[in-house]
Amino acid sequence: MLCWGNLRMKGVALGVIALLLSASSGQNSNPPIQSPPSGQAASSQARSADDRPTTSLSYTPSLDVSSMDKSVDPCADLYTYSCGGWMKTNPIPADQEQWSVYAKLYEDNQRFLWGILQDLSNRSTGRNANQQKIGDYFGACMDEAAVEKAGLAPLEGRLQQISALRSKAEIPALLGQEHLLSPEGFFTASRGWPMFRFVSGQDLGNSEHVIGFARAGGLGLPDRDYYTKTDAGSEKIRSQYVDHVQKTMELLGDTPDKAKAEAAAIMRFETELAKASLTRVERRDPYKLYHKMTRQQLQALTPAFNWDAYLQAVGRPRDTEFNVTEPEFYKSLNRQMVATSLEDLKAYLRWNALRADAEYLSSKPVQEDFDFYDRILHGSQQLRPRWKRCLAFIDRDLGEALGQEFVARAFTPEMKQRTVKMTREIESAMEDDIKELTWMSPETKVQALAKLHSIVNKVGYPDKWRDYSSVSIQRGDFLGNVHRAIAFESRRTLAKIGKSLERGEWEMTPPTVNAYYNDQMNDINFPAGVLEPPLFDPKLDDAPNYGNTGGTIGHELTHGFDDEGSKFDAKGNLRNWWTKQDEAEFKRRTDCVADQYAQYTIVDNIKINSRLTLGEDVADLGGEVLAYVAWKAATKDQALKERDGFTPEQRFFIGYAQWACENDRPENLRVNAITNPHSPGKYRINGVAVNMPEFQQAFDCKAGQALVREDRCKVW
Repeated sequence: MLCWGNLRMKGVALGVIALLLSASSGQNSNPPIQSPPSGQAASSQARSADDRPTTSLSYTPSLDVSSMDKSVDPCADLYTYSCGGWMKTNPIPADQEQWSVYAKLYEDNQRFLWGILQDLSNRSTGRNANQQKIGDYFGACMDEAAVEKAGLAPLEGRLQQISALRSKAEIPALLGQEHLLSPEGFFTASRGWPMFRFVSGQDLGNSEHVIGFARAGGLGLPDRDYYTKTDAGSEKIRSQYVDHVQKTMELLGDTPDKAKAEAAAIMRFETELAKASLTRVERRDPYKLYHKMTRQQLQALTPAFNWDAYLQAVGRPRDTEFNVTEPEFYKSLNRQMVATSLEDLKAYLRWNALRADAEYLSSKPVQEDFDFYDRILHGSQQLRPRWKRCLAFIDRDLGEALGQEFVARAFTPEMKQRTVKMTREIESAMEDDIKELTWMSPETKVQALAKLHSIVNKVGYPDKWRDYSSVSIQRGDFLGNVHRAIAFESRRTLAKIGKSLERGEWEMTPPTVNAYYNDQMNDINFPAGVLEPPLFDPKLDDAPNYGNTGGTIGHELTHGFDDEGSKFDAKGNLRNWWTKQDEAEFKRRTDCVADQYAQYTIVDNIKINSRLTLGEDVADLGGEVLAYVAWKAATKDQALKERDGFTPEQRFFIGYAQWACENDRPENLRVNAITNPHSPGKYRINGVAVNMPEFQQAFDCKAGQALVREDRCKVW
């Protein structure tokens, strides 16, 4: 599950998720620190030589025999059998922290969009309003000389406001201004947001009602566990983080001694907030995140923080009810507001101001930001080309304007129709599955079917495009463009509070290579970017398409009935619709999945945190079971034949496995072990195959082989 946008959204979130996160949140946006190792230098140089925009999308089939390693027994390791060739010929590029089929498709989409943006940025006529905005934004971002010449000057106004604070009582109003410049979205919540986060969201108990959400935040490290774990690796990261904060403060003009003291104070402040924050596993329980309060109750929770001043600054002076997702966090924040000196709070705010804008500034802050967040934390070795970073900013800030250009050129009505048809077939398979379950009572089945029938399918792009007419984009003002676009989106989303819910909105842009389910919207969403080869391939037979895209559709559908989604009803309200006996049996079945994945090693001696990954693991298994049933039903009257030496059933499972082909750096795997709710690709494939007798039959696997087990897990 992902929690970067709306409170409860779950994406298939494949390898590209980390790539998108870092591109959108400021990671991987800086100059090189060291040369790539010799094994990767040639690949990096080859890619640089061909670093140019394209006018069409490249093609790779959804089942690529050259990506396989047939020397491996599929009954021992389906993943390496299907992906071994791909892993050998696709080393991680120097500017990436990992590389995967999804990441490669995302880069192909980027390169295609680069050509569009380059053309639009070079023109001053013949552009509509949206084309002017994305073209001029791209042109301003690509003017690296102007950005370098400006240095830290674009940040001076914000820094002066912080320095001018005369008392702690003035902090809430200033913090509101800072929060309006903090991006909030599916991939972007890790940048900005000093102290806490304030956003709009659906009331968990009444999904038609939008209220303000006061959420935890304020941390510079990726997760609260980085502050609380006592192993040597965590202590080393903390030491390196404090050094990074000190160097950042020196960039702002502080002496080394002063910067060192400030860094220590910032670490103390963040550590106290981290200790009061819920763990990622705890946050997977929506009941732990539902604490409705009146304005008076919120103020009483944090008497040292003036909510009237803050809400006035963010344009919500009349709001009267809120969901405070983590009350203990806000109690800690209040204690820290009292105990921390004004000067230390100013240092914390200055640090956050530069960290939030580092990716848009000149080379020194960009370099320092890269050194810690990319090289140390994730193992990246080289700056991503500026065009990639600029394109990621546009996708975040003007994503539906950019998406219109992508859809018009790359997504045909036929592709949408075929996806809609496949989605309906998989929903039909789930309806049959629910009706035939022997462990679920008729009472609970009525509720489950009502939820299934209420799910809304969104394919390709929104029915109504976002209106960016009020966003001013100027060719010579890159940072100003960023701030105005982020502030527009902040105000737009906060304006939803107290109004009727708009169910037609999307949380991902059309070029995104991903998909998601939203518990409260009760909808499944498949952007156009994820419906391109090699994921969805109109040129190939149905078997790999159902194994791949069908599995993705089934994955998102199953999220509505995983250990979290099952807590929400057909209207998206947090409500227990299970009988006690059915709920106990459901938990027993999901525990089987958790126990299985807890045995898998991610890197070093670090095992999968299977309570963190449980929702995705359940969705992987349920999704592929549903896809297989739907494929068989759709082709029951067809005479299916062998292709490339594989039976149709084998092609289904190879097609399934090949979406997950990936290579990953050990540093990134260590971060993922703490933060990523998805298991590594190898286990997302083998962990599913071992539970499907259809796989064992397809490859004639025998008892005793690694991917054969008698006590299979089965939820849906």
